[in-house]
Amino acid sequence: MSPATDERDRIRAAMDRIVHQRPERFDGALIIVALALEAGGPRNALTQRHTDPKNEFYAEVRARGGTPDGERRLRTQVRRLEELRAVDAEEIARLKADVEALVGALHQATTETQLPRRQQAACRTVTSVPSGPSWS
Repeated sequence: MSPATDERDRIRAAMDRIVHQRPERFDGALIIVALALEAGGPRNALTQRHTDPKNEFYAEVRARGGTPDGERRLRTQVRRLEELRAVDAEEIARLKADVEALVGALHQATTETQLPRRQQAACRTVTSVPSGPSWS
């Protein structure tokens, strides 16, 4: 028996034990890492060399009405990230509204301070007094 065939047989036996909830070496989680450890081989044996048993494993888990643990964790994380994204979107909308209000207030304040300065500058215009006899 070739090493690859032996490895495939160990993977299929491990798959059977995990699917039927009789793991011998690991906790029996419905993930590829658990399947690799149960089969006594590296994870990359399933992700690179023997992808068909990996796909069969996930198909069997789904057929039995289960969701692989990795998928369940990812779905939970996706939900949490979507909630955080919604909260961030609300905050960004509030901040944009605040920026618009502040820009308007700054424009109004600038306009209000420039007007008195212009009026003051106009009043400071010095007119020359003609020289002539002194007004005593």
